[in-house]
Amino acid sequence: MKAIVQDSYGPTDVLHLRDIDKPAVGDKDVLVQVRAAGVDPGVWIFMTGRPYMARLASGLHRPRVPVRGRDLAGVVAAVGARVTRFRPGDEVYGTCLRGSYAEFASAPERRLARKPANVSFAQAAAAPVSGMTALRAVRDSGAVHRGHRVLVIGASGGVGSHAVQIAKAYGATVTAVCTPATAAFVRSLGADDILDYTSEEVDRDGPIYDVVIDAGGDRPFSLLRRALTPHGTLALVGGSYTKGPVLSGYDRQMVRAPLLSLFIGQRLRSVSAVERTEDLSKLGTLIESGALTPAVDRTYPLSQAADAIRHLRHGHPAGKIVVTI
Repeated sequence: MKAIVQDSYGPTDVLHLRDIDKPAVGDKDVLVQVRAAGVDPGVWIFMTGRPYMARLASGLHRPRVPVRGRDLAGVVAAVGARVTRFRPGDEVYGTCLRGSYAEFASAPERRLARKPANVSFAQAAAAPVSGMTALRAVRDSGAVHRGHRVLVIGASGGVGSHAVQIAKAYGATVTAVCTPATAAFVRSLGADDILDYTSEEVDRDGPIYDVVIDAGGDRPFSLLRRALTPHGTLALVGGSYTKGPVLSGYDRQMVRAPLLSLFIGQRLRSVSAVERTEDLSKLGTLIESGALTPAVDRTYPLSQAADAIRHLRHGHPAGKIVVTI
């Protein structure tokens, strides 16, 4: 099969389209013929091996898993002996650990769910990592409910575009932070108000937000807290991955936020996706109801996966970038 493979860490030049063996299928695994695979900041991090902290999971000197990609959507080609929820021919979406920028990918059964029938494979592939992260930010970290005022920073990106829609589905009034170029797109997601960060800062309206979801950048806590009510919640998603070689911007979540939370009334919470069937199924319910539509900025064929990753890094996507196979 064809796959996007890398033998060493580095920029997109390390990626190569090669013929490799199909992945093995364990007793609890599902072999998926991949139709589409999402592009997210994690792909860039594990491609470059920076911040170096990421290499504890991916391999100290070279990538332990040479094929890039986590999100996927496709058709079940084969199932392991102990798989009970899927059979060949089923349309599924979810995540894998062994790389999804390939014609076939093997994924544990627990990381997959049935693809919602009302979206394309590309849209389904845009949802898993970004959608589950947004769901955790809105539902779990922020405990968003009807009547809440929510500010979403980075609202046009993969996580942000999901967070805007999920917060609206949970009954919140949403202000979206984005550029003028993506304002119309973000309004189409259901945002009630737009804050243009090129001319205004997130504390423009004072401390009115019950929840601030920061999915874009590395703003100082002092600035973010000025937008929060005295007992509001700041949900931190990712961070700048170009600041320093070791932790980069992730020291906000890992060090500074937990320490500061000990001394203030506001809650500062780090958000990461726990990839599980239950959350995929919840996303599927939201998608099928029409409350959530995964947004795809553009698609690239497998042979141009490096271009897709470069666009994520240097562009301002309106939604998720997807590699199609």
